[in-house]
Amino acid sequence: MTTSADRTDRTSRRQVDKVEERRRQLADGALQTLSERGYARTSLREIAQNTEFSHGTLHYYFRDKVELIMYCVRRYKAVCVQRYDAIVTDSATPEGLAADFAEGLAATCRDEAPLHRLWYDLRSQSLFEESFRPDVAEIDQSLERMVWRIVRRYAELAGRKPTCSPVLAYATVDGLFQQALLRHLSGSELALDDLRAGARHLLGRLACA
Repeated sequence: MTTSADRTDRTSRRQVDKVEERRRQLADGALQTLSERGYARTSLREIAQNTEFSHGTLHYYFRDKVELIMYCVRRYKAVCVQRYDAIVTDSATPEGLAADFAEGLAATCRDEAPLHRLWYDLRSQSLFEESFRPDVAEIDQSLERMVWRIVRRYAELAGRKPTCSPVLAYATVDGLFQQALLRHLSGSELALDDLRAGARHLLGRLACA
């Protein structure tokens, strides 16, 4: 038998789902403007001017620009993590995993450069904006775990053990990617090929014991 409490609970969940869906729509609409202009040069009003949403609507669903940007980046990085987790699951050889990982990095650097640029912008801002730090740290930790799953699986397939810590593995891969992104945005024709080669080389070095 359905009670009034059950009906109230279902109604409440539907309302929460509708709010979350609306937040996702607003974030998706704002992401392009944010990734093109960066944190410092973008206000909620400017986002509203470049999307179909009003300034008042953005303010209703997001407390401020920081909350909106962090919501956008969290969503995008969660998708990134899922992509690489699929590589871990599908790979049957260390060579195949290294090739797929390297190609995945190069493809996202090429196709989604503005979004990665926004992430690095926010991470740099967190050095000055204390309110950014908890969210940036949480996103960084999720990416660190993602890289470690790649390294650990590569080592397992190769019959080896990782030769470094998760922190060092992430710092090395992240540094390689950030440098490739900078070179790619600067017009280097070699940036993506160097990223592919570097990623394959790093996996071999991070798991060779």
